[in-house]
Amino acid sequence: MGCLVSTPKDTVGSRRRPSNIGEVSVYVPGLRIPKPVDFSHSLGDHLSKSLVERLSALRTRIVVMAGQEGPSITRTRRRTQHGGSTLADLLQALEDYLPVLLGLMKDGSQLQHKVKFVWVNQEDDAEETTMSNAWYEVLSVLHLMAMLSLSQANLLLLPRTSTDGHQPKVSEESRRSSVDIFLKAAGHLDCAVRHVLPQLPAELKRNLPVDLAEGVLRALCLQALGQGVDIQLGMAIDSTKATLAVKRRLACEMVKYWQQAQDNIMNLPLLNGWGEKHKLFVKWKYAEAKAAAYYYHGLILDEGNTEKFHGMAVAALQAADEYFKESKKACEAFNAAPPLSRNPPLWGTMKYLSEKIPKDTSSKVRINRDLYSYQKIKETAPTLPDFALALKPDEYQLPSVDPSWNMEQTNRGATAPNQLRNDRK
Repeated sequence: MGCLVSTPKDTVGSRRRPSNIGEVSVYVPGLRIPKPVDFSHSLGDHLSKSLVERLSALRTRIVVMAGQEGPSITRTRRRTQHGGSTLADLLQALEDYLPVLLGLMKDGSQLQHKVKFVWVNQEDDAEETTMSNAWYEVLSVLHLMAMLSLSQANLLLLPRTSTDGHQPKVSEESRRSSVDIFLKAAGHLDCAVRHVLPQLPAELKRNLPVDLAEGVLRALCLQALGQGVDIQLGMAIDSTKATLAVKRRLACEMVKYWQQAQDNIMNLPLLNGWGEKHKLFVKWKYAEAKAAAYYYHGLILDEGNTEKFHGMAVAALQAADEYFKESKKACEAFNAAPPLSRNPPLWGTMKYLSEKIPKDTSSKVRINRDLYSYQKIKETAPTLPDFALALKPDEYQLPSVDPSWNMEQTNRGATAPNQLRNDRK
């Protein structure tokens, strides 16, 4: 059901990796880049010239844009000469291509096996992967759409110097917009896992590059949701109406998203630069989330009126302090891993917590140990509350097949069985 070709990493190819990706608020593990395919050779005998040319034009546009902008799109804000956003233009090109591409699978057509689709990988050891299956192309398109959305979120969440001369900050409008973009990216990835992967035969699924492995797709989806909750927590911190209970709940939900992301990615063979850096990013954000959750849990426990609650509060705050130190080490390891990166100026959740966790932990430990003997303080961190996850991916659905296919007269049903068998090899 579709041939497979993987080009080893030592073969000369078009994978280009920057040595430095600059400031990172949202990690994007590289962009998979499509390589040209010859639709006329594969489909010329089965489709009208106009439809073949349309498929070619739509995909060529993506190949050119992604090839030119892909290597730099995660590290700089690039603009087209007409002033439009490169990210938005490339996303639009993918959205234009998808309804026409889906016609290859219309009514179970065997045309879906006739074109050899080639994509350059980023996290896989193989330089590129070729598969004669249109669902592989759809999966690759959805992955690229999600990565472009995460790139958009990263640009929104890099602090900008304000006109009043104060410290760089991220506007509330940008924060709210980023949450919508995170949910959009999660929706593309969720659709890929639930509706596209099941369309691939088991053998092809086993041979997918690790960039498109189910665990990586799920981890990226959970990463998007986890960072969405992080933004919500930051806005709650800034709000005078948000209670400690609300902040603790958001922090605990964030822990669950990042824990699930780590569970999905930890055993995958992500060994090269982008992949190893991806694992380190998840480890860093998981530690940050635990620091936030234990901090707010400790503050709520400290509101109790018994020695037991005060002891548990101290243990929770000490855990927050330890996870905060762990997160700083994980952050340093992430930035040092190739491609090199750096932190933007602190803002939002971690700017607040970087000041509050060490100060409040030291204060509470000193007060409570003055009041109670050392032995009576519970040294093991209390279990965090378990809250249901509230943030869900957008309900993204694959678009309807482009109307141009309704008028198409093809030879799909007339293809010889022996020819079909040869195509599937």
